Amino acid sequence: MDILMSLMGIAALLGIAAALSSNRKAINFRTVTGAFALQIGFAFLVMYIPMGQHILKSISDGVSSIIGYANQGVVFVFGDIGMFKMGFIFAFHVLTTIIFFSSLIAVLYHFGIMQLVIKFIGGGLHKLLGTSKTESLSATANIFVGHTEAPLVIRPYLANMTESELFAVMAGGMASIAGTVLAGYAQMGVPMEYLVSASFMAAPGGLLMAKIMVPETEHGKHVVDDIADGEMAQACNVVDAAAMGASSGLTLAANIGAMLLAFVGLIAMANGMLSGVGGLFGAEWLTIEWLLGWAFAPFAFVIGIPWNEAFVAGSLIGQKLLFSEFIAFQNLSPYLQDVTDGGLLIEATGLPMTERTRVIIVYALCGFANIGSFAILLGGIGTLAPNRRHDIARLGMKAIVAGSLSNFMSGTIAGLIFLLQ
Repeated sequence: MDILMSLMGIAALLGIAAALSSNRKAINFRTVTGAFALQIGFAFLVMYIPMGQHILKSISDGVSSIIGYANQGVVFVFGDIGMFKMGFIFAFHVLTTIIFFSSLIAVLYHFGIMQLVIKFIGGGLHKLLGTSKTESLSATANIFVGHTEAPLVIRPYLANMTESELFAVMAGGMASIAGTVLAGYAQMGVPMEYLVSASFMAAPGGLLMAKIMVPETEHGKHVVDDIADGEMAQACNVVDAAAMGASSGLTLAANIGAMLLAFVGLIAMANGMLSGVGGLFGAEWLTIEWLLGWAFAPFAFVIGIPWNEAFVAGSLIGQKLLFSEFIAFQNLSPYLQDVTDGGLLIEATGLPMTERTRVIIVYALCGFANIGSFAILLGGIGTLAPNRRHDIARLGMKAIVAGSLSNFMSGTIAGLIFLLQ
């Protein structure tokens, strides 16, 4: 029955994307079927096939080891606080890791390693799916960097991209998570293997939804000969690159910290007001999380989460869409912990969150698709290509939907393969 529900969920997500398509007759089925095959094929490889599981574990262990090196810097600067002697502190154990990873990626860019990896994977997507090189390279870049940095690799071509290509760039950014913040999620207790596989699934997943919702109707206006170098690649030497990356990471970490400080405070204030109003009618339990739980529980159920856990999962999905994936992961974290370590139980069942639900919800939350990210995307790409600012604004909400559907598809596929193990 669960397998049937997962298959129906996949069909429902594809149906929603098709219903929102700007031109269903123009959908390229080679691109769509190829992207879907890649998304489900990668999930099958790393979740079902032993060799793929071993490779994923090796990659995850490698990333976890790198996080360990990042912690050395935290301990040097902050002493005992960095050694978890005072417990987990978000600012010291998550935001600082983002700074380190930003510096590391800048160094990899300086040596040309990132460009080679992006060009290799992007070229493969281009040949397999028939998508243009620009959107393929951007989709690949999103595996490693954020939705504002990825467009830099195709910066010279943004101004003249077709609407479908531009939308693919936007949707890919919304569907992905950056390598810099991936480490931050892991520090909150999210399994690294889920994060890594979700990052790779986001590339074909974003293209899948983008090419259904805004299919190509124009001929490409340019040919990409090479990847454009960003500022990181133009550093004078490795020290300059590391310093630039650290500075960029500090800005990102500060923005995330400020956003969370403001949003969490505002949510608490709103909950206090709702609880006060609800108290007049005997509903002191009324909160934003409760409202989001009921609003998005059907979406959670559609992607394969049992109904008795759908309320909690739906609330997390709603928090991610309206506020930030960081807030959603922070609130998911207690459900990932063992009960003996302070983990939360599902109220409807009185039991810990099931492993399959954990898998589905982690994949479903792994993306930047939210209203705040749209504003960042508008500012980022709008600055790189001012003549496309109107198009970006017009397509923004649709890109959030495409990115969300891609994340939901990854979650549904992961839940399906979990049943086959």
